[in-house]
Amino acid sequence: MLATAIAVLGTLLGTVVAGAFQQKSASRAATAAATEQLRRERLAAVTELAAAAADHQLAMWMRGEAQFSGATPERVEELRSIAHATRSAITRPLVAVQVLIPDPTVRAAAHDMVAATYWMRDADTSTEALVAAQTEARASHDRFVDAAAAYLTTA
Repeated sequence: MLATAIAVLGTLLGTVVAGAFQQKSASRAATAAATEQLRRERLAAVTELAAAAADHQLAMWMRGEAQFSGATPERVEELRSIAHATRSAITRPLVAVQVLIPDPTVRAAAHDMVAATYWMRDADTSTEALVAAQTEARASHDRFVDAAAAYLTTA
């Protein structure tokens, strides 16, 4: 009888221990999956913001170039509309970066990139001013990508 009781207790204890290990393993797997999902969302936000900024830089360049080359007012207005659309496309990924990435360096680089891209609008005095604004926008784009890459490889 004592042997039976010990066997039953041993079986119950083994079941409890195995259940605890399974629960801990499942918890680790869920944590790893959540971490990987967050990493993918951060990467997507960074990629979308970088692409949206590059699209807006191109649109602003084309608009400015059209103004300086004497394009028709209709063409300039068409390019202005495209620039408005590309500027609007920056908002969602910028918010995603700000929400998903707490690193102040990445957030500042994102802000600087977007600001430099928007400042291309003010470079409507000469081709030289437009080239200088585009150069700064591209450099700020590269700084954002570098900061985001550094963060994402360590996060």
